[in-house]
Amino acid sequence: MLSTAKLDKILDYLLPIPHLDSIRIGTKMVAYEPKRFEDPTLLALFQRIHEAGKAAVIVTHFDHIGEISVEAERNIRSLSAQGVQFLNQSVLLAKVNDDPEILAATFAKCHHMGVRPYYLFQGRPVKGASHFQVSLRRGIEIAHGINRRVSGMQKTFKYIMSHYTGKIEILDLGADGRVYMRYHQNKAPEKIGKIFSRPYLEGVCWLDDLPEG
Repeated sequence: MLSTAKLDKILDYLLPIPHLDSIRIGTKMVAYEPKRFEDPTLLALFQRIHEAGKAAVIVTHFDHIGEISVEAERNIRSLSAQGVQFLNQSVLLAKVNDDPEILAATFAKCHHMGVRPYYLFQGRPVKGASHFQVSLRRGIEIAHGINRRVSGMQKTFKYIMSHYTGKIEILDLGADGRVYMRYHQNKAPEKIGKIFSRPYLEGVCWLDDLPEG
């Protein structure tokens, strides 16, 4: 957990950059260490960002509605009243939140608090944690299921795969047996927004497991 003093030093480097219009802080502390956000020095740090003409944004990591405590909600509402913006990203985890009802309830609660869900992450293969991966087919079903359960105003998330080439939005599994995707970010700017597809193999969880062609 970074101290406010260390965050201030990071801002010394970031705030003078003219093309940065927001400073984002990604953290699970909102869920697991809510008392950190009761620190009055943090408010001064966010105010410093605002005075530099940039937006202060906290990216929360609520994977499950059970992680949203009363204290977390109180802190979010308090900071929102001071102009801090909130986004949420959830990682899709097998046997934890791989259920559209759980995630729809999580996203609806986020919206209720003023937090905008913007990513549902397809978990990438990590040594020792691959058992948490969800297949692409199931992930697509879950994403569709969430959208059937939330209101139109709440359909703000993208189903994203974080790949070494950049973030990829997973769109759908077509009737032709291909997974359709779109480059959300890429090292090659001309690829951003481009739709592409690969043949689907049952049970795969990762882009590199899909055959090219």
